[in-house]
Amino acid sequence: MRIFRDRTEAGKALGQRLSAYARQQDVIVLGLPRGGVPVALEVARLLEVKLDVLVVRKLGTPGHPELAIGAIASGGSRVFNNDLIAALRISQSEVLHIEALECAELERRLAAYRGEGMFPALADQVVILVDDGLATGASMRAAIATVKTQRPKKVIVAVPVAPADTVNALRVWVDEVICLESPKEFYAVALAYEHFGQVSDEEVQRALMQARAEFEGLHQRNESVMARA
Repeated sequence: MRIFRDRTEAGKALGQRLSAYARQQDVIVLGLPRGGVPVALEVARLLEVKLDVLVVRKLGTPGHPELAIGAIASGGSRVFNNDLIAALRISQSEVLHIEALECAELERRLAAYRGEGMFPALADQVVILVDDGLATGASMRAAIATVKTQRPKKVIVAVPVAPADTVNALRVWVDEVICLESPKEFYAVALAYEHFGQVSDEEVQRALMQARAEFEGLHQRNESVMARA
């Protein structure tokens, strides 16, 4: 399996695979905070398109928070792994408790990243959903459900690494899945990176500000070139 130095390198490699979507006005990249945003920043830079975020929260299994029994996303979308919930005998009250805790964190992150800003209009847009990697795909499924409520032209999932079965399962839900590495034996997203530190809220905010400034600069330069033509 290919090992990426960090999320920046993974994002650049992913952007190259998505080069067919470069400089298209109807393309928007949505990063899944927090770890997906540094990857999405590099994708948006290479493609010279807009970057925004779609906040998703995994619903972790009690005692094993990395094992997802579901996920929620901004906009109200929810995805549950009912088979896993039943197999682990997790009660409905436990599920509701976990969901309530994650809803509170989702709202906090929305306020931190977007403030009073509105979620971008996605109707008739090509939406590229980016994360730093997938395990079960529950969080991405919730993100896909949210995006589809706005009737985009096309939905693409783009990640550096994910297990082969997750990639194949997601193909049913979107128009295209781009995954650089999809090993049959998969243990953790972190193992695909040399450096896989936690991404802070401040790093997400800086990435979004950088992307907006760079995109506005590109737009102004393009308008200047057209005016002189």
